[in-house]
Amino acid sequence: MAKVTRDDVARLAGTSTAVVSYVINNGPRPVAPATRERVLAAIKELGYRPDRVAQAMASRRTDLIGMIVPDARQPFFAEMTHAVEQAAAERGKMVLVGNSDYLDEREVHYLRAFLGMRVSGLILVSQGPSETAAAEIDAWDARVVLLHRRPEAIEDVAVVIDDVGGAERVTRHLLDHGHPYVACLGGTEKTPAVGDPVTDHVDGWRQAMRDAGRSTEGRLFQAPYNRYDAYQVALGLLSGPDRPPAIVCATDDQAIGVLRAARELRIDVPGGLAVAGFDDVKEAGLTDPPLTTVTSDRPAMARAAVDLVLDDGLRVAGSRRERLKLFPSELVIRQSCGCP
Repeated sequence: MAKVTRDDVARLAGTSTAVVSYVINNGPRPVAPATRERVLAAIKELGYRPDRVAQAMASRRTDLIGMIVPDARQPFFAEMTHAVEQAAAERGKMVLVGNSDYLDEREVHYLRAFLGMRVSGLILVSQGPSETAAAEIDAWDARVVLLHRRPEAIEDVAVVIDDVGGAERVTRHLLDHGHPYVACLGGTEKTPAVGDPVTDHVDGWRQAMRDAGRSTEGRLFQAPYNRYDAYQVALGLLSGPDRPPAIVCATDDQAIGVLRAARELRIDVPGGLAVAGFDDVKEAGLTDPPLTTVTSDRPAMARAAVDLVLDDGLRVAGSRRERLKLFPSELVIRQSCGCP
């Protein structure tokens, strides 16, 4: 059976092959609704399947978007990846996902692999400021959008949320419950990284404590971002003689680990310990008690990242402020903080 071609579709639909291409690729030119319907009907009747490999060779681009995240097993990154996948599907694109595991060499590996595949663009949730990654991006002259975090070494367009402001709000809320101070469960980095959300969460906590006239000395504790290791850290922290009255965690996953440790140590939450997180992952509303946290509009952020990475004007020179798309953060009040 002879292979169905684009010419066959155009002939049956009574239009040009260029119009067939615009329908298949959703652009770059608009197509009248009636014409679009004729083309789609012809495609269905003939069983036409576009040759994506040939299209990629001709345009030197594929219908793929590469996305690199630190760890897709973590709920926040899993939810963000799913949101990006949905936004990309709306634009007729598919997403390839790679996990850097917080390792520079793994991040560079996926950068080279995805860019070598001629992806339409790359969405990068970078684990830190990597000069090697920045050099790799420049070498390929790639379309890159940074999501969630903007490393200082990379100057591409970034889509982030107001991490500092969100952390300030949730810390003030805990202090408003009358606690003498609020401890903070930060990340594992001893040296703050510019553009790191967890660093910003710690900065917001510090600012709220300063504004309230409370000391932060000895009240910041390091813990990995996942619930399992945070649980181990919390066991030691909560069983000691100087147990804090309230803890704000840099991530919800950490907060879930703290809640588990408090339950094991028979510490009532929120009666004996107030807990808050950051990210508002879906599980935050199902913990016992439900977790007070900070949220952001992840679907809107994902759409913004996809739209930017597919925009031909993405790399037009502009100021740092113009190249930073900042989304607001909002406090989500549940019962773990002491609210009814």
